Order: sequence, then structure tokens, then C-alpha cells
Amino acid sequence: MDASAASRTVSPRATAEKLKDPDQLIDSVETFIFDCDGVIWKGDKLIDGVPETLDMLRAKGKRLVFVTNNSTKSRKQYGKKFETLGLNVSEEEIFASSFAAAAYLKSIDFPKDKKVYVVGEDGILKELELAGIQYLGGPEDGDKKIELKPGFMMEHDENVGAVVVGFDRYFNYFKIQYATLCIRENPGCLFIATNRDAVTHLTDAQEWAGGGSMVGAVRGSSQREPLVVGKPSTFMMDYLANKFNISKSQICMVGDRLDTDILFGQNGGCKTLLVLSGVTTLPMLENPDNTIQPDFYTNKISDFLSLKAAAV
Repeated sequence: MDASAASRTVSPRATAEKLKDPDQLIDSVETFIFDCDGVIWKGDKLIDGVPETLDMLRAKGKRLVFVTNNSTKSRKQYGKKFETLGLNVSEEEIFASSFAAAAYLKSIDFPKDKKVYVVGEDGILKELELAGIQYLGGPEDGDKKIELKPGFMMEHDENVGAVVVGFDRYFNYFKIQYATLCIRENPGCLFIATNRDAVTHLTDAQEWAGGGSMVGAVRGSSQREPLVVGKPSTFMMDYLANKFNISKSQICMVGDRLDTDILFGQNGGCKTLLVLSGVTTLPMLENPDNTIQPDFYTNKISDFLSLKAAAV
């Protein structure tokens, strides 16, 4: 499975079409992949009409999959968030970039005697643990400080064979230095990013600096490009297609970001639907400098219901 195509782009498509006939789109695919932040919820607030829309799609026999670049939670933890919001979603339908990082390491037979240094939160640690992969770092390094004295040299574990960087609210200079030492000094050490999202929705009030800022810091100091396993890399799409035995042409990717969600769908050969309930606005979509055009766009996923009702 290929996780190398984080920056691969497709040829610009024709201008996106406003969704007018949801039935035509629904009937043309068997699986819907939904991004979460900005599509299903914003922060901890459910977006209007989501439960009814998901129920309608399930009633039509559609497979639903939820893919998020947010690595702070494991699949199990995301399952609890869906449940708290009143959504009936199973763990098997959830794919977070924390899981993608562990799945990628398993797919390349990451050596059992090697460890992973984690710049990130609990979700990555839990997924590595479930995959039987040794790790260090994570939240416990959030309080660590470096006392710089003349001649001081920071030690690092020479058995670290991969550094995984994800969104980290406890990011600090210790983590940057430790990750950099592992990447630059441990022979063959991998540099893996869960995603490079510029912003994220920690609350529904504003946008917050995303995982891309942490990845950018480590990239800057290590002078190495990361291998990205989250969207828009093709790794997760290949993994999903293989796991569920889905033809990619029978998938519609639904998301609120052009450079991650829509590009993820296009790189995977899927149909794409942009919703304007999250990061991307209509002026951003219609900006002449924007080369990423989804097949369709609409305000929010509950338009599936309102447009159907209007058509009756």
C-alpha cells in the first residue's frame, strides 16, 4: 500500500457542480466516506441534520465510513465521541490518522525490537499499543524541559526506528529536539506524519493551529520530508478499499477541506462532495487560484434530505 503520495495532485477538474439531485449521487455509489470535523461535528457540537441523514443513507443500504485526520483519539475513543453525540457508529467504521500510523508500521513489518518516538497525544499511543509496537514520548514528555548548560548534550534512544508526529497540544522544545535527534542520528529512522492540516476545530468558535504546525517544526529542524499516512495520502484509501473490498469508483468522499478531503478522494479515484459547513467557504472554492474542484458541493450533508424533499 502506498503512503508516499501526500503531495501528489491530480489534474484540475471542471468547475464543481452545485448538488441539486442527491438521489442521483446516492444511487451511483455504494460507500460514503465522511470526514468528521466540519462535516459531522464542529468541536463538540453536532452539525444540524446529521443523524437523520446518516439514518437515511443506511436505510438505502449504503456503507458509511468515517475518516479523520485528528490523531488525538484512538478508534475506540472516537466511538465514544460518536455515542456521546447520539450517533450509532461502530468502531469498525472509524479510521483516524492515529490508527493509520499504526497500520502503516504494521504493513511494513516494523521491527519488533525497534521503538516509535511519539510527538502527539493519547490516540497514537493507544493504537501503537494495540498493534504491539513499542513506543515512548507522547503526553508524558509535555512537561519536560531542557536545561541548557555549557557542553550539555541531550541523550536519545538509539533503538527508535520511527518518529510519528501528530496534533499535540503539549508540544514543546524538548519534543522537537528529541524527534530531530532520532531522525537525524538513528540510521534508517522513519519520519511519519499523521497529517499536515494547517488548522483544526478544537471548538466551534474559531479555527486553531493544526497538526501541520507540529510536523512543520520537526521538518524544519530535521530537514527531512515526512511520510504522511492521513489524508490526502492514498494509504488510508487503499487500506479501506482492501479491508471492505470496495471498488474506489463506488465511493463518494465527503469533506470540508479541499487540500485534504477532496484531494484524498480524487487521488483515490472516488467521487467527491465538498460541504461548506467547515473550513472551506464558497469564495475559497470559486477563487480562480483554487485548482482543486470537487465533483459536487453543497452547504451541509443534511442537504441530502432537504434537496430530496424539495424535489418531491
